[in-house]
Amino acid sequence: MFAGDTIAAIATPPGNGGVGIIRISGPAVADIAHHLTRKKLIPRYATFCKFLNTDGSSIDSGLLIYFPAPASFTGEDVLELQGHGGRVVLDMLLHRVIAIGARQANPGEFSQRAYLNHKLDLAQAEAIADLITSSTEQAVRSAQQSLQGVFSKLINELIDELIELRVYIEAAIDFVDEEIDFLHDGVVAGKITQLHNKVLNIQSTAQQGRLLHDGMTVVLAGKPNAGKSSLLNALAGHEAAIVTEIAGTTRDVLREHIQLDGMPLHIIDTAGLRDSDNLVEREGMRRARQEIENADKVLLLIDSTDPEIDSTFDTLPNNINITRIFNKIDKSGKIAQRIETEQGTDIYLSVKTGAGMELLKLHLKQSVGFSETADSVFVARRRHLQALQRASLALQNAAQQLENYAPELVAEDLREAQTSLAEITGEFTADDLLGEIFSSFCIGK
Repeated sequence: MFAGDTIAAIATPPGNGGVGIIRISGPAVADIAHHLTRKKLIPRYATFCKFLNTDGSSIDSGLLIYFPAPASFTGEDVLELQGHGGRVVLDMLLHRVIAIGARQANPGEFSQRAYLNHKLDLAQAEAIADLITSSTEQAVRSAQQSLQGVFSKLINELIDELIELRVYIEAAIDFVDEEIDFLHDGVVAGKITQLHNKVLNIQSTAQQGRLLHDGMTVVLAGKPNAGKSSLLNALAGHEAAIVTEIAGTTRDVLREHIQLDGMPLHIIDTAGLRDSDNLVEREGMRRARQEIENADKVLLLIDSTDPEIDSTFDTLPNNINITRIFNKIDKSGKIAQRIETEQGTDIYLSVKTGAGMELLKLHLKQSVGFSETADSVFVARRRHLQALQRASLALQNAAQQLENYAPELVAEDLREAQTSLAEITGEFTADDLLGEIFSSFCIGK
C-alpha cells in the first residue's frame, strides 16, 4: 500500500523543549540519512552528528538512530533525528527531510503502517493513542493492558472457539442423515451459552475500561433546591455553581470535569425538575432531561425532609442508571447510610455537613470498577463495545435458532458473531473505518 512512499513528522509536542524528535519511515531512509548527515547508518546505535542543509551548513546537531526493517515500530526502515526542541529548528529540519525525498505524514500514519505491516493489531494500535491521552494512572494501566495484547488475546480466543463451533455445526449440516443428532445432544447449546457468557464478561470489563479512560458522565437531577449545585461544588472542591435559598437558581446545564481519587468524572448540574410556565426554566428542564437520557449515571437528589420523595423518580426514563441521593439528613434526622433496594442504590447524606459523602464517592468508584491497584481492566473504545454487543445479540439469536432446529441459521448467526469480534482486532475492517480511526491520532504517531 505504501511501496516507495517515505513519511516524516515531528514526533514531539509543539513548543520549546530540551529535545525534539523527527521520525522518518519508508524505503528512502538510507538516502535521506546520507544527504542529511554523511554518516554511515549503524542499526540501533545512537550516532552524534550534524544535520546538514543543502549547502553543507549545519541546521542542528544531535543523535541519529536507525531501525532497519522489519525490526522497527512500523515494520519499515525507520530513522529518528533527535535534536534541540525549538519549534523553528525542528520545522527547518523537517523541511530539509521532505526536500530530500519524504512527505509529511498524516495523523496516525506511523501506527497505521505498523498495523498494516502486522506489527500490532487494531486494538493495540488504538491503545497507543489512548495511552498518550490518558489523564489518570488507572487509565494508563488500562491502556497498557490493551497495548500488551490482553484485550486482543481474549477476543482471539473467542474467535478460535467460534470457528471450532462453526466447524461442528457445518459437519452436523453436511451429515444430517447420520443416526446421531449432533445438534440436540446438548453440546452445541452448552457451547453457545459458554461463549455468550464470555462475551458478556468481556463487555463488562471493556465498559469499565472505557469509563476509566473517558470518564463517567454523572448528571445531577431532582427538584429545585434539593442540593444539586451544592453537591457539584462539594465534588469539585470549589464554588463552581451559584447556591442560594431561592428555588430554580440553575437554569442551564453546568459542566465540571473533576478527578475523584484519580478517576475522571464529568459532572453535569441541571435545572430543577418541576411544573413551570416560565419559558427559560422550561427550556432548562428540557436540556436537563436530554442530559439525563445520555448519562452513564444519574444522581437523583431528593430532599429527605420532603414527604413526596418519589414523585420525581417516577417521571424519569426506566432505562437509565439512577442512584437516589437523600440529602439534608442534618435537617431530617436520618443517619448517613447506603441501602440497596429493588429500585437501585439509595444513599443518605448531608452535603452541608459532609456526612455520607464518602459513601457516595465509594459508590461512584465502584460503579466503574475503579481500583488503584486493579490490573485486569483494559481500555476499550465505543466501537469495541458496539462490536461486542453485536456479537452478543448474534449468539442470543443462535441459541434461539438452535431451539427452532434451524442449523443453517445457527451457522449464519455464529458467522456474524465471529465477524463482529474480528472487527475489534482489525481482521475484518473496512478501509473507511481505518481512516476514521487513525485520523484521530496525533501527527508523528
